[in-house]
Order: sequence, then structure tokens, then C-alpha cells
Amino acid sequence: MRRVGLIWNNKSHRNQGAGRPALPDSVLDVVAADPAQLYGALRGFASAGVELVVMDGGDGTIREVLTRLPEAYGGRIPRLAVIPNGKTNALAIDIGSPLGVTLEQLIAADAAGRPTKRRHCLEILRQDQVVPERRGFLLGLGAFVRATELAQKHHGLGLFDNAAIAVTMVGAAAGTLWGGAASPWRRGEQMRLSHTGPDEASWFLVLASTLKRLPMGLKPFGEPREGLKVLSIAAPPQRFLAAASILLKGADAPWLAAAGYHRDDLVAFDVLAASQLVLDGELYEAGEFCVRQGPELEFVVP
Repeated sequence: MRRVGLIWNNKSHRNQGAGRPALPDSVLDVVAADPAQLYGALRGFASAGVELVVMDGGDGTIREVLTRLPEAYGGRIPRLAVIPNGKTNALAIDIGSPLGVTLEQLIAADAAGRPTKRRHCLEILRQDQVVPERRGFLLGLGAFVRATELAQKHHGLGLFDNAAIAVTMVGAAAGTLWGGAASPWRRGEQMRLSHTGPDEASWFLVLASTLKRLPMGLKPFGEPREGLKVLSIAAPPQRFLAAASILLKGADAPWLAAAGYHRDDLVAFDVLAASQLVLDGELYEAGEFCVRQGPELEFVVP
């Protein structure tokens, strides 16, 4: 049986107010209250021979762990597992780690040699950086930033998971369709994207992910597949309602590219943007950076 380490985030949505879980003596655990302490904790896991790191929290917890994990383990990456206790849990939905799964179930699945799921993460590198600044799975700019801010307000109203996603999509669509020419939803953000050309342009939305499946069965990148996938939509979005109904179900239409809707499979791309970006639910300054496909990760699932 592998040595197991648990990263438990007591600030994650479903962990708030919950007591620290009782653990077998063989399991090392860390309360991830301070992201700055994670690197030292993960180094401790590596030194102790931990070969299965279980992350108990949401997508933000996973982002913080993955950002530090490869360097803490000297470039190699242990097996991973997810106990989804966040607000949306996109990665857990993708790999099939259900709500309510327990540490004991994950340890048993690993010991029994159950089939695992493999996914690449994506990495953000600033200029002249060798070590990625962030690692995660879902990155967005433009309208995705506004949608995330809207979703955070809905979280404050007690809406989570698919309910929050659905209400946010309705709000974003309303702002785009009926906001008028001056609406920030419609006018987009000035960006330079290496995969669309050398010049800056106004982009309504840029969405990139290495996830294979998204919540609610949404398929903005087309049919589920591995790798780094990018959706870029020019501003203002043309025939938005018709395009959204096609894109979100994974379909295609011959007029989409001419109308400014582009799907690409890439290994990496560069971005120059003065606005913000969102990575796995958290807002960061954009600026100039590279997005690239990161290492393959192996996830234990029940």
C-alpha cells in the first residue's frame, strides 16, 4: 500500500465548520490554511515517501497544490486523488470523483489497482520564467472574468455547483444580448493572441482548458478529447445566441469561423492583455504570459 498524504482545506465550501477528519496513523495530513506553507508541506510529503497525495477541497485547492507539487517532488509527480468539497469542483466532475467520496474509498481503490484517470494540467509562465507561476485546468479572459465575478456574487446568495453555473450563464447571456454597444460584455478586451495573428484585436472571450469534460455537460471546445483546447470569440460577438447554442453542445457550423468563433488544439500560446485572467476560479493580473500544456497527472478514482 502506498504512503498517503492528505491536503485538507478547512476553508473550502463543504469543509467550513467541519471538524478535522479522523485519519489512520499511516496517513500524513496538512491543513492548507496558508498557501505559502504548502510548498514546505509537500516537501515533507516527498521526504516521507508519500506516493498518493489526496486533495480535500475545491478547484482552488487543487490549483495551489499543483502549482507547487512538481518542484516539491524534484520534478516527479506522485499519484493524486480528489475529495470534492469546493463550490464547483470542475476537475472532480471531469475525472469522476463524486461528491461524498471518502479518503478510505480512494485508498482502497488505489490498493486494489482500480483504473486511474490521466489528465494534463495547463501552466502559466511569465516572461523569462523557467518555473511556471501557476498550474491549473481552466483559464479564461474577457467575458469569462465578468462571469466569474458574477458567479462569486451568486455564491454569496447560496448558489453553488450547477445552480450557480446556470444562473451565471443566464446573467452573462443577458448582458451580452441586451447590454447595447457600450456594454463591457459586448465590447470585449484588447488582447494579442499568438494563435490568431501578430496584431492586437478586441476579444469577447478566450477560454482554455485541459479538462476533457466540463460541468453540466457543456462542450465549448467540441467533442471531449485530451490536450490543451482553446476557444476564442471576437468582439462584439456575432449571432451570439445561435452560436452559443451550437458551441455549448459541442456542435459546429460552417459560418462560425467567419463570424469570429475559433476552436484550436494547441501545445502552447502567448497572450498580451491589460485586463485580468481567471484560473480555476481565482482572479489574477493578465499582462504578458504564455499558456502551455503541462505534465500528465494520474488520478485515483473510486
